[in-house]
Amino acid sequence: MAVTVYAPASMGNVSVGFDLLGAALAPVDGSLLGDRVSVAAADQGLSLRCCGAYADVLPPDPASNIVLRCAERFIERLGLEGVGLKLTLEKNLPIGSGLGSSASSVVAALAALNAYFDSPLDDQALLHLMGELEGEISGSVHYDNVAPSFLGGLQLMLPERAQPVPSFDNWYWVVAYPGITLSTAKMRALLPKQVEMATAIRFGQQLAAFIDACHRQDEETALAMLQDVLAEPHRAAHIPGYQAARGHLSDLGCAAVGISGSGPTLFAVARNRAQAEAAAEYLGQHYIMNERGLVRVCQLPQQGIQIWQEDVINAAL
Repeated sequence: MAVTVYAPASMGNVSVGFDLLGAALAPVDGSLLGDRVSVAAADQGLSLRCCGAYADVLPPDPASNIVLRCAERFIERLGLEGVGLKLTLEKNLPIGSGLGSSASSVVAALAALNAYFDSPLDDQALLHLMGELEGEISGSVHYDNVAPSFLGGLQLMLPERAQPVPSFDNWYWVVAYPGITLSTAKMRALLPKQVEMATAIRFGQQLAAFIDACHRQDEETALAMLQDVLAEPHRAAHIPGYQAARGHLSDLGCAAVGISGSGPTLFAVARNRAQAEAAAEYLGQHYIMNERGLVRVCQLPQQGIQIWQEDVINAAL
């Protein structure tokens, strides 16, 4: 028996919801933008093989890989010591990109392990475990990447669970990763320890108004609220080319532009496919720095993880 799980890339924060909002990404061309993890039986012990476009930038020692750590924690949690497993990570997301790379690996690994063992953990318990493991890499436990990658769509983080938020079907989310790596921990260190009362009030107003507008399907208000008053003012200057790209994308008519997660990936919201393609073309020419970079025109999928059974695994991996 073997199971493979795909977990999509995600945007954390979505500008208006620092550590509280996240969105899954699905390229409109039907391609997959995310990591896959396969779990299969082995005679004894745990082993990990890595492949994929970004496998060469993973830690050379498998013992340092978060996927193996997920397996160890899952086995410990379920009391499955002594089980033999062969894991394969197809690493399709760049590390330190702002696309939820570590979250995608964690979600794919734990969902695959859970499916392989006939789902002993419910979604809530699994999501909490995902947050814990992802926090080991990012430096703190937060769910704005793991929740949308696992569940799909736009998700609001509540104290004990994630709450889906209606999005806008006509919006296109153009994401561009320039090909350089930024440490999430270092980008978080740029943020102030405290914020002024006026900034906190404005943040709360904008987040509340955005969520309300999404539920009422009030496009104009939702777009007007898609602004980052907490993190972007401190991070923008540290992302090469971001401020220039933001200005040009606004000139192209993109209704909102922001930093995906901690960056350096940026996102732009377009109201139609033609505008999205124009933004993608510009970003491909002016924001991408090397062959590692990528640009995708996406929408928000209602489904998060995808599961394949054994007859697809060999072809996929």
